[in-house]
Amino acid sequence: MDSFDKLTRSRVMSAVKSKGNKSTELLFITFLKSYKITGWRRNYPLKGKPDFVFPNIRLVIFTDGCFWHGHNCRNTTPKANSNYWSAKILKNKVRDSKIVNGHFKMRHRGS
Repeated sequence: MDSFDKLTRSRVMSAVKSKGNKSTELLFITFLKSYKITGWRRNYPLKGKPDFVFPNIRLVIFTDGCFWHGHNCRNTTPKANSNYWSAKILKNKVRDSKIVNGHFKMRHRGS
């Protein structure tokens, strides 16, 4: 059983950001800057919404969070509403698979 009612849970979940996670994206920016790696862009308009894009060498980087993308490194599975979360994470994994397996092509902005 969820400890929040549906309206409160909805507000809590809508506050979860899909970008700017300090443990992933911002840490990766620190890494790039510390090694003086340049040429990357964020919020580049591509299908799949990669977190980092190196347009000149046509490279994209995704800094996926373990929970949202079904990685088992932390072995965290919600006990409440487990059917919902299993379906949600499975949809994320299917979408990730399509993106990683090349179902989109990087195009320059003018293309």
